[in-house]
Amino acid sequence: MLQTADDMDAVAVRTWCSLALEALGREREAIDAINVYPVADGDTGTNLYLTVESATQAVEAVFAAHETGTTVPVAADAVGAMAHGALIGARGNSGTILAQLLRGMAGVLADGHDADHLRRALTRAAAAARQAVAHPVEGTVLTVATAAAEAAGRTADDAGTAAVARAAYEGARTALEATPGQLAVLGRAGVVDAGGRGLVTVLGALVEAVSGRAPERTYVVVPATVVPVPQDCAEGGPAFEVIYLLEATDEAVDRLRTRLDGLGDSLVVVGGDGLWNVHVHVDDAGAAVEAGVEAGRPYRIRITHFGADRVHPHIEPVQRAVVVVVPGDGLRGLCKEAGATTVLARPGEPPASGELVDAIRRAHAREVVLLPNDAELRHTAAAAAEQARAEGVRVALIPTRAAVQGLAALAVHEPDRSFDEDVVAMTAAAGATRYAELAVAERQSWTMAGICQAGDILGLIDGDVAVIGEDIPETARNVLDRMLAAGGELVTLVLGEDVPESLADELEEHVREGYLAVDTVVYRGGLQCAPLLIGVE
Repeated sequence: MLQTADDMDAVAVRTWCSLALEALGREREAIDAINVYPVADGDTGTNLYLTVESATQAVEAVFAAHETGTTVPVAADAVGAMAHGALIGARGNSGTILAQLLRGMAGVLADGHDADHLRRALTRAAAAARQAVAHPVEGTVLTVATAAAEAAGRTADDAGTAAVARAAYEGARTALEATPGQLAVLGRAGVVDAGGRGLVTVLGALVEAVSGRAPERTYVVVPATVVPVPQDCAEGGPAFEVIYLLEATDEAVDRLRTRLDGLGDSLVVVGGDGLWNVHVHVDDAGAAVEAGVEAGRPYRIRITHFGADRVHPHIEPVQRAVVVVVPGDGLRGLCKEAGATTVLARPGEPPASGELVDAIRRAHAREVVLLPNDAELRHTAAAAAEQARAEGVRVALIPTRAAVQGLAALAVHEPDRSFDEDVVAMTAAAGATRYAELAVAERQSWTMAGICQAGDILGLIDGDVAVIGEDIPETARNVLDRMLAAGGELVTLVLGEDVPESLADELEEHVREGYLAVDTVVYRGGLQCAPLLIGVE
């Protein structure tokens, strides 16, 4: 059980964001599968995940800024970052509405974080979301948000924050179950509203954050497979989704709303204080962007052609490409030489889904193999792959957990064979590669190999600490011995920026003398890389 106070302070906000991101990562595909309104494009869960991911990163940045001191951020800082992160990272109709819900809550929670402020925050959020939608429709996430606020408002005056959050969750869940009877398209498809289900998931995370206990039932049970989309949902409607951030005055945005409302539908404009997120479905994407230019300064413009089977309107795509996440400049250069499109993972700053999607677009390929090279990126990479698929790219995600597994996969990549055969070969090569990493302990802690002290060298094999040593050469030799005891034909060594070449010579000699017929290959990882990465195939 989480150790939390019955309070919406900065730590609770941080926990809420983290739990919501984790929950949406689990539920993303199921939510995508029931997405039939307003457009049956199967991306609501992915868009909600990307929006919360951006909010979470903004909150983590606030906490990171306080790491050198002894204090934690105040609640106003955390909720402000959450709202701003969601606003600038909002995706799709559902993500844009969720960003406005969070912004509405933040405006109240910045002044206080007890139960009464949470009640008022939920009420403000529901009202703000309705105001942001040009033509509110019942049976959607707006209905679910209103029900959550009303249920929270009915709690007793002396109810704690956890009780208010749980009431909001139960009210939202009940309202979600009723959505098929309120919106005909949902009833015909036999599903609940996808955006509403996403909000229920987010509110379930809120309950867990403030009470330490997740609700027993965090979402409405729906079919696990993709729901057949009714014919009247699959056809008709505008051809393009247009999204952009906009710097503009309130008066200019009022005029923009009127202009865009005449161009298309599903219009949602959220934000304030000079920064807005604009979302609309139109047939004339150029006119929607021009309207933004007239209103202020639009940027991060994103145009999606519903059902389009193209990668880029001006560049002829290649057949296949590999997108790989790398932990250092040295490996980045190596992978580029092999023809891969790279994304650099900096220490403490894992790439967001948006960065991976952008890399897939930069590859300009009809088929893409994605190598995340980090177990912690599994949900992020999955969301990026889903987004790219929605844009017409065939994406295969190989769940590589370390850079050396990615190198092994890239080494057997052959773009001339069939896509499926290439993915199978690359997956097999990655799976046959055991991986290890050397790291420096930052503080005293208990590990699977015993208690380590600050400054100790840790040898992690397949993600778990297996060796604790006093220096890099000794620890590296012990790690190699443990890995090669199970056999191997090739050892890959990736040296960090500050590790001398002599270490590679020493380890190569160690392998040559102790393990016959085992070859060794050495690469320089670069500045961001760990002191040493090891792969054994």
